[in-house]
Amino acid sequence: MATEQDQRIQQTVQKERKRLLQFIQKRVDNMADAEDILQDVFFQFTQYLRLGSQVESITGWLFAVTRNKITDWFRKKKERSFSDEQVVKEDGEDALSLADILPDMQAETDAPLIRKIISEAIMEAVEQLPEEQRYVFIQHEIEGRSFKELAEETGVSVNTLLSRKRYAVLYLRERLLSVYQELSTK
Repeated sequence: MATEQDQRIQQTVQKERKRLLQFIQKRVDNMADAEDILQDVFFQFTQYLRLGSQVESITGWLFAVTRNKITDWFRKKKERSFSDEQVVKEDGEDALSLADILPDMQAETDAPLIRKIISEAIMEAVEQLPEEQRYVFIQHEIEGRSFKELAEETGVSVNTLLSRKRYAVLYLRERLLSVYQELSTK
């Protein structure tokens, strides 16, 4: 029985590896990270089969797990993906990036707490976006999907999607500014 499972796992890995890796590489910028995600997917697949679970559509199951692993990877990297966004100061003169707001880890002992507060504020702000704005923002910024692809999927025009993302970014900037102001007065 174990030998039969091992053969099934080997065949699946050989058959699906290339497709899954290409799928991951379209969404993840680093080959090493893509390989890590793929290994996690195959590890989960192996564990799942060894527990005696049955999978009706192996390919569908693998792609669902892969999407989840990519999402988990982006959640871990979320702070870096927001660092390109600018936060405008109240006086309108200078712009700050999220990297400017985050503390130097060597400079303060409370830096991990501050980093956690900022991270939670970002996640909370994204959750508070209206559903349509949140969907476009996450799909474009985190999932890396194009506006054209989203327009084809949803039937909503590219201009409308661009507008929704713009409003989401403006809202997030405003929320990050308030967090920055709170932390800078302490």
